[in-house]
Amino acid sequence: MHYLIGFVGLACFLLLAWLPSTDRRAAAGRLPRIAVLLLLQVALGFLLLRTGIGGTVIRAVSDTFAHILGYAAQGTAFVFGDLPGVGGSGPAFLFAVLMPIVLVSALIGILQHLRVLPFVIKYLGLLLAWVSGFGKIESFNAVASAILGQSEVFISLRAMLDDIPSQRMYTLAASAMSTVSAGILGAYMQLIDPKYVIAAIVLNMLGAFVVCSLINPYAVTAEDDARLLGEEISDSRKAQSFFEMLTEYILVGFKVAFTVAAMLIGFIALLAMINGIFAALFHGTTFQDLMGHIFAPAAWLTGIPWEEAAAAGRFMGTKLVSNEVVAMQELNRQHGGLSDRTVAIVSTYLVSFANFSTIAIVTGAVRSLSEKQGGVIARNGLRLLYGATLVSCLSATIVGLLS
Repeated sequence: MHYLIGFVGLACFLLLAWLPSTDRRAAAGRLPRIAVLLLLQVALGFLLLRTGIGGTVIRAVSDTFAHILGYAAQGTAFVFGDLPGVGGSGPAFLFAVLMPIVLVSALIGILQHLRVLPFVIKYLGLLLAWVSGFGKIESFNAVASAILGQSEVFISLRAMLDDIPSQRMYTLAASAMSTVSAGILGAYMQLIDPKYVIAAIVLNMLGAFVVCSLINPYAVTAEDDARLLGEEISDSRKAQSFFEMLTEYILVGFKVAFTVAAMLIGFIALLAMINGIFAALFHGTTFQDLMGHIFAPAAWLTGIPWEEAAAAGRFMGTKLVSNEVVAMQELNRQHGGLSDRTVAIVSTYLVSFANFSTIAIVTGAVRSLSEKQGGVIARNGLRLLYGATLVSCLSATIVGLLS
């Protein structure tokens, strides 16, 4: 039965992307390409979640991050001494989960400096452009977003940013909101099963093009790509020594870690306060309980049994109004009573930056580089969040069909 519901769910989410389309006729013309992207999502999901090869890849990535977390713990212990281990409930979230972001950021900087990441981004982007039918700019951006993050990725586009049409800006921003950055993967893998983190990243990268093909269809010529890429090439990368680069990326990682910490403090405190107000006004029913009921139909369409839909919708709603880390923490602590398939679906759904705070983050990042394009992102903020949420729903539904 869950297979039938899953396929109905896929059709519903695709319809929800098509209804507010900027050009419904053009979107309908892209259906063959969308079908190819969906089949590729299912194939890659099956490879990662249901085969020995996929299991080996996931174990390798998970073990790599486990080693990185161990090395990061040594740096944290040197600076903070025994403080991370104080208390009976284990290391504080800041030390165990957020501080490793500093080391991961440094490693990304090293790979960037050695031109390893640009090579990977370029050739994966070319492959993605061939599969998706979108321009090279969009495809390079989708790969880069999964490595650099939703804010930092726009820095790599700074030379061409002012000349990018608004429709292409929508796709660039939607890709950034639909994925997550490599710098915070270690944190996610400590909160939910690593295989769903990796699967979600791959599926979301393709899913963003599925949704954008429906909600924001447009044509890109080779000449358009060549002109913009020419501007980017002419903007030679900043000359830095190895240690200048390393210092910069370490400080960026530290800033990201404490930015996440500040947002967690603020959002969790506000959520607790709003829950308290709702409970007092509505006889014990919290705001998160209400969000669970609102998201229950969407959760059911992803393949979650109806009797678990409200509980699962609670985590999905928490992600939307706060952020993915808050929702992952809640799921990590309160997943008892949910079936393994429901946990798989919800875990996959949570792995993206699709939440209200991201609108402000992406708008601010783009506005700092281009006032014009910052305005484009701000005007399309809710539409971007809508599209990125549909991407998460598609990925979660596919994982539900494969679970």
